[in-house]
Amino acid sequence: MPNFSHRVRKQNDITTDCILPEKYKFNTWTEKELAQHVFENTEEAFHEKVKEGDFFVAGANFGCGPSREQAALALKATGLRAVIAKSYDRIFYRNAVNAGLCLLECETNYIDDMDELDLDAEKNILFNRSKGVNFEVKPMPVIMRKFMASGGVIEYLKQYGDFEDLV
Repeated sequence: MPNFSHRVRKQNDITTDCILPEKYKFNTWTEKELAQHVFENTEEAFHEKVKEGDFFVAGANFGCGPSREQAALALKATGLRAVIAKSYDRIFYRNAVNAGLCLLECETNYIDDMDELDLDAEKNILFNRSKGVNFEVKPMPVIMRKFMASGGVIEYLKQYGDFEDLV
């Protein structure tokens, strides 16, 4: 069954401040509470529009700006299946992997809002069913796939107790 590219913002350099405004960084919030504020300065009630399993599509350098792990946690808590972008800021990328948020890197110019997408994670292929186009997804390192399958680094450690099987 396909998932939808529910929200498409093809612009480059979407910052962590845009994803989650700074005022939410220093308070104690649950991930679900943070999710209610994702993109609140650019799209009203984003969290209500996203359906479980949707994809968010962006341009290059997604997650740049201040190192804010809460941005990745909040995106994950919206129920997104993955963020698809041309590239990611390196610190945001690590924060997302640590949080268990799936990030896919591929061409995004030919994905529009509400296109139906299928992901074949084993073959690293994203199929845009609406347009009949395949996109090659940059393969994710095995260790990061294991972290994401567990729900993040902390969840991985809770399940396995250490990193012995990764060495």
